[in-house]
Amino acid sequence: MFQSFLRPIAALATLAGLAAYATIMLRGPQGLSALAEKRKQIRTLEEENANLARDVEERKKFIERLKHDPGTQELELQKFGFLHEHDTQFKVTGQRITPPMKESKPANK
Repeated sequence: MFQSFLRPIAALATLAGLAAYATIMLRGPQGLSALAEKRKQIRTLEEENANLARDVEERKKFIERLKHDPGTQELELQKFGFLHEHDTQFKVTGQRITPPMKESKPANK
């Protein structure tokens, strides 16, 4: 008779223990919120990785243009201040001077 009451109580205690364990594991520091945060981090890193890969491809194309396109080479050299072999370069520094305004002369009568 004692065993007939003991089995259902043991089963209920086991189920209650498993439910408590599952609740603690799902809500704890390693639970669903941590899993969602890790997924968000993965998504962010994947987007950053895709942007970096796109940037690398753009730079590779630009390097190829620099290797083979004289127009692109010339534009880049001009950006850095390099000129053609016989060109003269003037660098003007300082404040810009504006010419004085001409005074109007009074009309003679």
